[in-house]
Amino acid sequence: MSNSQPIRVLLVDDHTMVRRGLATFLQVFDDLELAGEATNGQEALAQCAELAPHVVLMDMLMPEMDGAEATYLIRQQFPNVQVLVLTSFKEDQLIQAALKAGAIGYLLKDVSADDLAQAIRAAHAGRATLAPEAVQVMMEVVSQPQSADYDLTAREQDVLTLLVQGLNNTQIATALFVSPSTIKSHVSHILQKLAVSSRTEAAALAVRQRLVA
Repeated sequence: MSNSQPIRVLLVDDHTMVRRGLATFLQVFDDLELAGEATNGQEALAQCAELAPHVVLMDMLMPEMDGAEATYLIRQQFPNVQVLVLTSFKEDQLIQAALKAGAIGYLLKDVSADDLAQAIRAAHAGRATLAPEAVQVMMEVVSQPQSADYDLTAREQDVLTLLVQGLNNTQIATALFVSPSTIKSHVSHILQKLAVSSRTEAAALAVRQRLVA
């Protein structure tokens, strides 16, 4: 991204020292930039409107408004803003709540600086990054057998397969020789048919239900 604008990152955490550490971390990478800081979800929502960040680094447990609710509202009101959860908590319910709310990734605070930078870049590009604990939860959720027919068309099946591989809309469009707007429409239909709210949830469901080879 050397010739493009830096990725603007909003830090959302109720601990001042955590925010200071993350702000220092952002200074190390030329392609990342601190857009602003918030101490809870309510502030994060206001900051998204004012500062237009590209990626939000979101803690989960905060006063006023927690990370899951804030993530949902940000994704609803600012769909171009990606939310990457960065938290100390790896409880199954929190992971499920974050992904259901529309977070594109879930990382624990012991992640390395380089891995976090890569996750921010991936989030900005529309690709998910998940801690091993989050992957495990996604694989275990809804353990009861399901044989639902999601009525996906052949093209939607193709799109879902590439989505599971981590490709963004532009990359999928290139692979299938169609326009990104066409892929965006396909992805919207896929989310509706699978009854999920995010690409990450769709990918998890596809793997769990063996919807892709």
